[in-house]
Amino acid sequence: MPVSIDHKNYAARPGLLDGRVILITGASGGLGKALAIDCARAGATVILSGRNKAKLERVYDQIEALGAPQPALAPLDLATATAADYDALAATVAREFGKLDGLVHAAAMLGDRSPLESYDVPTWCRVLHVNLTAPFILTQVMLANLRKAADAAIVFASSGVAKRTRPFWGAYAVSKVGLEAVREMLCEELEGVAKIRAYSVNPGPMRTAMRSAAYPAEDPNTLRAPEAMTGAFLFLLGPDSVGIEGRYFDAQ
Repeated sequence: MPVSIDHKNYAARPGLLDGRVILITGASGGLGKALAIDCARAGATVILSGRNKAKLERVYDQIEALGAPQPALAPLDLATATAADYDALAATVAREFGKLDGLVHAAAMLGDRSPLESYDVPTWCRVLHVNLTAPFILTQVMLANLRKAADAAIVFASSGVAKRTRPFWGAYAVSKVGLEAVREMLCEELEGVAKIRAYSVNPGPMRTAMRSAAYPAEDPNTLRAPEAMTGAFLFLLGPDSVGIEGRYFDAQ
């Protein structure tokens, strides 16, 4: 990485993402919402994806109020989406925008914080599907659209447990480790074939509903808001990261 760029404290300049189309999952709240707003503020046309249409519409209204490029709504429940749903979304992106410059996987579910010995199996399956299988499927169906961009980036929201597993993190930790494997394979398979970069970013502790569920006794006021953690993502989605090999970034 060029030493002149500090990805941890990166501030997007005006127009950084002008002309870029970026699809963000989990855009109805937390990191996904903060990132969607900041991408739009930087000039991107943001495709807002999530399971709660009403919440997505509120984010849509916030972006429109900024005078940013008009966003698009793409409701999708990763827990129940079918192959037809994924294909329809990919076809809509191709028809409406002709390309996809960025894909951010910010949606995730925590699941249980319990020992593996007693971990609920249906919950395990659901967490792995939402956090690992669904991002894989969405990436796969969007590759054709990503190939049409001059330089495209896929960014997976990661976690410290992807690099250092800890007890009682169950399916969530396994899913994040799995996403690292997916990212690494993508980087190698696309090298020299397509101008698509694949990264993962650990934003660190944030003041979100998921964090509160994982650490109920923690004072949320001691944590940074998701809005303070979008810099590394903006850096990787924009032109300043072109030429930087895909890898894991720690943003904290």
